[in-house]
Amino acid sequence: MKLSLSQSGLTETRADALILGRHADEARLSPALASVDEALGGLLTRVMAAEKFEGKPGQLTHVHADGRRLRAPRVLVAGLGPKKGSNAEVVRRAASAAARRARDLGARSAAAYLAADGLPARARAQATVEGAVLGTYRFDRYLKEKSPKQLEALTVVEPEGRQRAAAGEGMRAGEVWAAATCLTRDLVNEPANVVTPSFLARRAQEIAKAGRLGLKILERADCAKLGMGAYIGVAQGSEEPPKFIHLSYTPKGRARRRVAIIGKGITFDSGGLDLKPADGMYRMKDDMAGAATVLGLFSALPKLRLPVEVHGLIAATENMPSGTAQRPGDVVRAMNGLTIEIGNTDAEGRLTLADALAYAVREIKPSEMIDLATLTGAIVIALGQGMSGVFASDDPLAGRVLGAAEAAGEKMWRMPLHDEYKDGLKSDIADLNNISSQRGGGAIVAGLFMRDFTDGKPWAHLDIAGTAFSERELPLGPKGGTGVGVRTLLAYLSAVAGRR
Repeated sequence: MKLSLSQSGLTETRADALILGRHADEARLSPALASVDEALGGLLTRVMAAEKFEGKPGQLTHVHADGRRLRAPRVLVAGLGPKKGSNAEVVRRAASAAARRARDLGARSAAAYLAADGLPARARAQATVEGAVLGTYRFDRYLKEKSPKQLEALTVVEPEGRQRAAAGEGMRAGEVWAAATCLTRDLVNEPANVVTPSFLARRAQEIAKAGRLGLKILERADCAKLGMGAYIGVAQGSEEPPKFIHLSYTPKGRARRRVAIIGKGITFDSGGLDLKPADGMYRMKDDMAGAATVLGLFSALPKLRLPVEVHGLIAATENMPSGTAQRPGDVVRAMNGLTIEIGNTDAEGRLTLADALAYAVREIKPSEMIDLATLTGAIVIALGQGMSGVFASDDPLAGRVLGAAEAAGEKMWRMPLHDEYKDGLKSDIADLNNISSQRGGGAIVAGLFMRDFTDGKPWAHLDIAGTAFSERELPLGPKGGTGVGVRTLLAYLSAVAGRR
């Protein structure tokens, strides 16, 4: 989508569709709406009255304008809800809904001014771009017949001249954030016969080359030398070679913090010898959504130039059944020396993450670590499919992550790390078992297991099993991969850098 910032007023802006917002508790039309309504001879007012348009969130109405009075042949009005509590997410959702409607009406270009009460110009512009780009996202690579309807250009309107510089900054940030999220969505939506560990490694190479990032790709033998027995154990059942990916972004000048971001990279999860049932295996191409988030994040970092050193880790592999596959009852040794009895081969993600965490501690020595993983069905039982679970060993880090999620409009909820549940991870023959002998609390147990590989470093774990893929259309996107976590991490790193 081509983006631009308007230097004209609303009635002078050329586009196929003009998008405006209205609050639910506005007694009279805002100056922006009033100016457009006047140009239309009161048509907007009459249509909104006839349709009982109240400005509620999710409401949309549109009119076909007389081109001689207005330079946009269509005007869409999106509900912004009440003024109190208005925020960037309100604008994102309004922009998303309006951009979709404009596209479906045949518009190829749109201009938007969504003046949510109290929201600064920069934040408003960024939210508008994010909403429009994410809302009109499609994954149609494998469709022979593609929809001809596409919104190709978006103009952000900022009537106040003194606010245009800030709006321009927001527009550019929104473009970067949304593009990174769409890259992640693409990777999650691709089938597993395309997205293999080697594919992720090649994609990391492309991203590193484009952004002049540091990159190491460790092969199976390299990982074995480092003692990554937990990761290698998962990989041994697949013909696809594992790839351990280490991306690094180093800012110019002194970095404010060194952060490790780790994404679960199981490109297909059959369950291993503890095979999943067919309906539980069908969508397991999305088990690398955490890895996709890391790649999306690193595509954005060089463009944002944040003064934070960031390392991205992906222990990529398939989890497959075969004559060489890991067996229930096997014992493996992780990079930090802890031994693990394999109670169930379908609890493989925590094994790969264990070695990735241990690698981060030893090789990167970060100030703090965050991992993202489609880890447990238990988190879906606990929080449903609209909220990610956050587990953290450090309260300040948890607060920063949750604050970033709120700023990004991604719903997350902090979950406990209840130490008594760790008793279920005891093994008679090893330091740990990878599953609990006790029922319930599966997402908490998984977090407790991984905490043993953090060496006391501040660490947060985001279980995105319920949010990485949606079976229904969402306010900011269609069915499929959501790109969850990308914008939360960008908001978190921006806050660390003092940019938000």
